[in-house]
Amino acid sequence: MQRGVWVKGLSKDDKAAIAATCERFIAEVLKPRFLPEIRPTEFNYPVHITGKWRGDKYSFIQRYRSGFADNAGEEFDAAFARLDHVSGERFDLMWHRHTGQWLVLPGRNHCA
Repeated sequence: MQRGVWVKGLSKDDKAAIAATCERFIAEVLKPRFLPEIRPTEFNYPVHITGKWRGDKYSFIQRYRSGFADNAGEEFDAAFARLDHVSGERFDLMWHRHTGQWLVLPGRNHCA
């Protein structure tokens, strides 16, 4: 039997502060390292990295553009990591597996 644990949600101010920190991380670390320039290909290629709140989960999202001839220029988003609020200032760092599952990054449980 599973038991749920009640956790106080994040306030709007908390979310705004966390989002600002994450956006700075995206701009200063992720984009320079993984998307220093947009390189069009004949396949799907990344064009942007951003973040977004979904409830008490902050998702890191990569936007892709299609280079395939039948749908060239169409774009779609794919989340690749997220922070799941656990309690207080603690989060689980999750990664998106190719099967569609979200898994806790080993050794990174309850990041502060």
